[in-house]
Amino acid sequence: MSAREKAAEARAAQARVDQRRRAKVILSSVVAAAVVLAVITIVAVTHKSKSDTSRLAAQPAIVDAVTKISPATYDQIGQGSVQLSAVKAISDPALTQNGKPEVLFVGAEFCPFCAAERWALVSSLSRFGTFSNLKQIHSAVDDGNLATFSFHGSSYTSKYISFDPIEYEDRNSNKLDSISKADQALWLKYTGQGSFPFLYYGGKYVQTQVGFSDSDLSGLTWTQIATDLKTPSSKIAKDIVGESNSITAMICKLTNGQPASVCSSSGVSAITLPQASA
Repeated sequence: MSAREKAAEARAAQARVDQRRRAKVILSSVVAAAVVLAVITIVAVTHKSKSDTSRLAAQPAIVDAVTKISPATYDQIGQGSVQLSAVKAISDPALTQNGKPEVLFVGAEFCPFCAAERWALVSSLSRFGTFSNLKQIHSAVDDGNLATFSFHGSSYTSKYISFDPIEYEDRNSNKLDSISKADQALWLKYTGQGSFPFLYYGGKYVQTQVGFSDSDLSGLTWTQIATDLKTPSSKIAKDIVGESNSITAMICKLTNGQPASVCSSSGVSAITLPQASA
């Protein structure tokens, strides 16, 4: 083989090596790009699931199910499965708003305990007045993802009481509703560092925990919870309706037993509230 032929063959061999090297570089780039795209997609989906703060208008059928529980169901369940250990009788100055006793709620949309408590709050408060613009939300994905309501942007009217709901943080633990210095002082006085939920009944009672296990709502939709409320023997009804009766009993202490049709009912009368220490 001549020197010229040998040189041509060497150049061809080198060209093949260079071609394979370029192919490897291109393939590596494609794989790297695919990995980056997959990571971006996973992060985007995860971020969306964690940052979803959607508040949907509460479905009328769901609202009716929790606000129009029959008197017979309230009476049949009484205290239900609820524990009153989280309720404390106090002797603070009366808390009022617009000349009416005030119920103060400080919660957070991410909080599973608040999620459970709101069902009973909506139920009990509806025995004294009317809600508007309730929203449906879930607690945080990593905090039970429980179906519940949000009071953010809602309103409440009653001739008996005032209701001051504060959703202090959203589903991502970002600040949401503002709180007055006076309300914050009460909240910190009874919870120390500001835990959720916090319920303050006009200076007569304070509650710092839900009266039943929030895990009872785990995996249930709004519709399933609403349906169970119609069955007094169900675990959900014993939880939510029992808690509602307990809340109602405390509110009746603020309203001097009004309305009588609610406060004198056997379901409410069955609740034995704690007494303030001397």
